[in-house]
Amino acid sequence: MKKPLVGAFLALTLLGVGAAPAVAVTAPDAAPAATSAEPRAKAPADVKAVDFAGTVALSNCSGSVVRMPASEPDDPALVLSNGHCIESGFPAAGEVIVDQPSSRSFSLLNSAGSRVATLRASKIAYATMTDTDVSLYQLTRTYAQIESSYGIKALEVNAAHPVTGTAIKVVSGYWKRIYSCSVDGFAYRLKEGEWTWKDSVRYTSSCNTIGGTSGSPVVDNATGKVVAVNNTGNESGGRCTDNNPCEVDESGNVTVRRGINYGQQTYQIVPCVGLDNKIDLGRPGCTLPKP
Repeated sequence: MKKPLVGAFLALTLLGVGAAPAVAVTAPDAAPAATSAEPRAKAPADVKAVDFAGTVALSNCSGSVVRMPASEPDDPALVLSNGHCIESGFPAAGEVIVDQPSSRSFSLLNSAGSRVATLRASKIAYATMTDTDVSLYQLTRTYAQIESSYGIKALEVNAAHPVTGTAIKVVSGYWKRIYSCSVDGFAYRLKEGEWTWKDSVRYTSSCNTIGGTSGSPVVDNATGKVVAVNNTGNESGGRCTDNNPCEVDESGNVTVRRGINYGQQTYQIVPCVGLDNKIDLGRPGCTLPKP
């Protein structure tokens, strides 16, 4: 897991797994001004401009205001981040949290990465580090209220599985930094400490994410939709340990990719969100872990 920074430049870089998974550590100073990990080229007409609008900064992680394809303007808005970013600490392997009260606050950013509002949660609608590393907070305001007040639209979660070679951006609201790379492939299983995740997205090497980027939306350049949530990376070449996840294939073979980072797919969230944006783990097609 990508741990938060401790001190000026010490990045405890795991994004989300391990006996002591890397949670984005809160930096003592304000996050730097918005930057991009790569120079920005002029986007072709058929490519969505990916910026900071709709992303949020948590106290220790990144996140984004998201909507499902069927979400309505008057639905309570949702914030997507990692399971290892929740305020109560890392969920244990096998633990699933549903409808837990929360009053957590989030800094809402505009396209330039400036904070325009503080949003507040009413509950953790869903969180787990089993099979995936995801949290969904329900906010006290609707999508329509947020857009009317601040001109910010939620990012839509793509209902389809991403494909290898897709150009993506990892957008960190915590650091106000955008990383550009592509989907390199998928790990059948990604193991870090006590946690195991399924079908994780592997990035090409230019997405060298750091502590504090945990929970960042992974956005498809062509559609502007969220296809994954950033969560971890192998820092030092360790084998399946905290902050050093390893890939395990269907035959049990282990591969270690030092310096490579990963995200957890989000398409499987879509079937689990029903009327009024309520998490319903019994809906047809919902495969998220259940309590």
